Amino acid sequence: MADVSPDPIMRLATGFMPAKHLFAASAIGLFEKLAEGPATLDELAARCGVPRRTLGISADAMASLGLIERDGERYCNSAAAAAFLAGAPGIDLRPMLRFFDHISYGLWAGLESAVRGGEGRRQFDSFTAEQQQIFSAGVEVITAGTAVALAANYDFAQHRRVLDVGGGTGSFLIPILRRCPGLQATLFELPGACAVARRRLAQVPEGARVTVVEGDFFKDPLPDGHDVLIVANTVHVLSAAHNLELLRNMRSHVANGARLLLADLWMDPTHTQPAIAPMMSGEYLVMSGEGQAYGEEAADAWLAQTGWRKLERRPLGGAPSVIIAEAA
Repeated sequence: MADVSPDPIMRLATGFMPAKHLFAASAIGLFEKLAEGPATLDELAARCGVPRRTLGISADAMASLGLIERDGERYCNSAAAAAFLAGAPGIDLRPMLRFFDHISYGLWAGLESAVRGGEGRRQFDSFTAEQQQIFSAGVEVITAGTAVALAANYDFAQHRRVLDVGGGTGSFLIPILRRCPGLQATLFELPGACAVARRRLAQVPEGARVTVVEGDFFKDPLPDGHDVLIVANTVHVLSAAHNLELLRNMRSHVANGARLLLADLWMDPTHTQPAIAPMMSGEYLVMSGEGQAYGEEAADAWLAQTGWRKLERRPLGGAPSVIIAEAA
């Protein structure tokens, strides 16, 4: 055992520390204020409105992680922080950090009890309006790459009307409609999420082609008249039994030949790849109470039992992929 080191365990056990330092640095505006130009600790403390001593703790932590750089007594953003955390045009990851900090992080304290008890507590029903906004904006940022990849990797131009079931802010529909000017869309979501979606869709021209319908897909009928259905990042917040119910419900609202697109973190048969998927199972469990990442074989079984014929699975860049099925 002399050559066995505890270092891998120590790195995992302290893994929460870099994340919380990052959340705090973003919350106090460290990266945004450094976008104004390099600064000493005194100057940066004044810009952020934070005491110099504790600002130094945050700045040193970010420097140790490579997110800010130090030249003598002056600090500046790294290229990555300047691009994604300082409010520059393009991809802004700050809503993702707020989501993980204000929504996810506290829920992970309940992981042990959820594992021991077999389920967690569903969080979506108890969100305040502020929490719903943080949740929706954060999820949109986290899934932005998947949304763009889905629009680019599937031919939506062959369809007339698309239904996004549990579609969040409508962020998956926007790039699809941008590519297909003749396509009409419906977003079906819970009332709190619909309020955020309406504000988000009002910001883009494509939003005029989206009908937002409030409802719970286990209590309310799905809108009819669609020839392609999207379920993106929703399967993982549901139990296997609820996924069967959802797929059966969707099949009853479409004609033969309609397409179904299931975009998610589908795992391989070992349930270890993509590597992020088994980690995210903890997130889904504490967030929804019953969810987890699923293997592709689970989806195959659900589709076979609910009147869908699987056609293929396509990668969407990185960890996510989409399973494409047809109403049989």
